Amino acid sequence: MASDELSSKLNRRLQIEEGAEEPVAVDLAEAQNGSDDKPTTANADSELGKKLQRREELNEGQGEHVQPSMKVFNPYTEFKEFSRQQIKDMEKMFKTYDTGKDNYIDMMELKLMMEKLQAPQTHLGLKNMMKEVDEDLDNKLSFREFLLIFRKAAAGELAEDSGLSALARLSEIDVSEEGVKGAKTFFEAKVHAINESNRFEAEIRQEQEAKKKQLEEQKQRRAAFKELQSAFK
Repeated sequence: MASDELSSKLNRRLQIEEGAEEPVAVDLAEAQNGSDDKPTTANADSELGKKLQRREELNEGQGEHVQPSMKVFNPYTEFKEFSRQQIKDMEKMFKTYDTGKDNYIDMMELKLMMEKLQAPQTHLGLKNMMKEVDEDLDNKLSFREFLLIFRKAAAGELAEDSGLSALARLSEIDVSEEGVKGAKTFFEAKVHAINESNRFEAEIRQEQEAKKKQLEEQKQRRAAFKELQSAFK
C-alpha cells in the first residue's frame, strides 16, 4: 500500500509539472490525520516508470520533443490574388521596416515606415491603421496582416484618405492589375481557379529556370577562373 500511495503522489506531481492538472491546496491538518482516501491506479507503477524514463531520455538527448501541430502560413496559397513576385516584393518591404528583426512591425516601426513614405501619421492615425488589419489584437503586424493591407487596397476596401491607403499607394508595389477577381458563376470560378493554378506553375518554372541559369553562369565563371589560373602555373 505504501508503494501505491508513493506512486500516486509521484504521478500527481508529474502531471502538475506537465500542466495536465492544476495544483490543489491541501488542508495540512486533514492530510496529517489521514482523513482523505488517496485514489490509486492499477498500472500506476508502470505508467510512472515509462514517463520518468521518457523524461530521462529527453534530458540525455536520446529522444525528440513532439511539438503540437500548428497551421503553417503560406502566403502563396492564401493570397492567390497576387503573383509570387508581388508577394516577394511585399515581403522585402516588410523586412526592410521590421528593424527589430522579430518578424513583426510594431507601432514605432509603423510610424517610421509612414515617415519614410512621406505620409506621416498622428498617433491616432497609426492606431486606426493598426486596428484595421491587426486581427489578433497584439498591437503589431505580422507578415500575414501586412499582406491584408494590399488585399484590401486591391479590393477597393480602403478609404482614399486612410493611412493604409497611403501606405499601399506609396509602396511602389502595384496591385491594381491583379486585384481581387470575383467570379459571378460556378463556371467562371472554375476557369479562374485553373488560370490561377497555371499562372502559379508558370511562375515556379520561371524561378527554377532563372536559378538554373544562374548556377550555369557560376559554373562557367569557375571554369574560366581555373583555366586562367592554370595558365600562370
